[in-house]
Amino acid sequence: MKRIKRNDYLSKLTSLRDKQIIKIITGVRRCGKSTMLEIMQDELRTTGIKEEQIIAINLEDYDNKELRDPDALYAHVKSRLHKSKMTYLFIDEIQHVDRFADVLDALYIKPNVDMYITGSNAFLLSSEIATLLSGRYVEIKMLPLSFAEFVESTGNELELGNKYVDYVTNSSFPYTAELRNNPSVISDYLQGIYNTIVLKDVLQRKNIRDAMMLESILTFMLDNIGNTLSTKKIADTMTSSGRKIDVKTVEKYLSALQESFILYRAGRYNVKGKQLLKTLEKYYLVDVALRRAMLGRQGVDVGHLLENVVYLELLRHNQHVFIGKTGDLEIDFVTINDEQTNYYQVSASVRNADTLERELAPLKSIKDHNPKWLLTLDEDPDANYDGIRKVNVLNWLLHRYK
Repeated sequence: MKRIKRNDYLSKLTSLRDKQIIKIITGVRRCGKSTMLEIMQDELRTTGIKEEQIIAINLEDYDNKELRDPDALYAHVKSRLHKSKMTYLFIDEIQHVDRFADVLDALYIKPNVDMYITGSNAFLLSSEIATLLSGRYVEIKMLPLSFAEFVESTGNELELGNKYVDYVTNSSFPYTAELRNNPSVISDYLQGIYNTIVLKDVLQRKNIRDAMMLESILTFMLDNIGNTLSTKKIADTMTSSGRKIDVKTVEKYLSALQESFILYRAGRYNVKGKQLLKTLEKYYLVDVALRRAMLGRQGVDVGHLLENVVYLELLRHNQHVFIGKTGDLEIDFVTINDEQTNYYQVSASVRNADTLERELAPLKSIKDHNPKWLLTLDEDPDANYDGIRKVNVLNWLLHRYK
């Protein structure tokens, strides 16, 4: 399989190399975490690190099943630590180990140990574990391929419109790049990812017994990507369709789906009051092609799929991403970092004058001087409306704007 070099993630890892801090890469299954560890190992070798200084353990590998025992894992690693040089430890899918935080904590205090860990469930860094490892780790949140990475994997930046269609249709999971022109195989592959996430990371880990209800809720969420929702609305919809469920159970299921990184929640932010709101959030999918694989072609909304793609791109580069509220108007996204706030409207097309005015209105109502963007698929010249930059979203996804 051809490796796609994920430069943003690699630069983060290399900047933390030899630092006494545990690097924990989290993300949905098959998003490229294992490959990232392999790329980092290759990077080490190119700088002269010897094989005996590298310990690599994949806990998904059945041959390593005995190492899922915390005592066995600790003893195995300890016996292989280099006495006078740095040892680089790579452990893939650490969630298979009970009390893994104890193991990492014990290895952390050993001299000359540089640790790189991956996991496919946000439970990894639950409050109890985070407390035990407090100040000793940094989390690197990994997503499937960005549009820029997807385009790079094709070898050129030609025919961006066609490549975007491929991106949202054939998936952003890295391995699907090997399956191009085989839509049925890609569909089977995505179905396998979906089943693994639901069965292993949700049903088993959270001890959920009503698989059909979980499936119903997830199907509802896939069908409502980009719509404002509340747990009460979801519970009422399920109940009205003959599947009675209460709000607390919906919250439990949604929490489990978010912990498995298949769904992401965007809370609402009051721009004028500069505060988070407690109701009517939106949910986005880790890979929009999963939606098509699970639902078929029904209900495919070009605007909502684009919104999902933009949300994930913002998530890659920002500390906080919210949906915004300003008076009675809604802003698709508000990003808040240490240095700056940005506002974004996303629309498939604004060639219609009424649509353009509707999309500009929320941004015009904001009186501060932070950057304001209108992102569209229109292949028209860029424009500026009183400080609001209208640009082609595919060029924006390729980081052609600052």
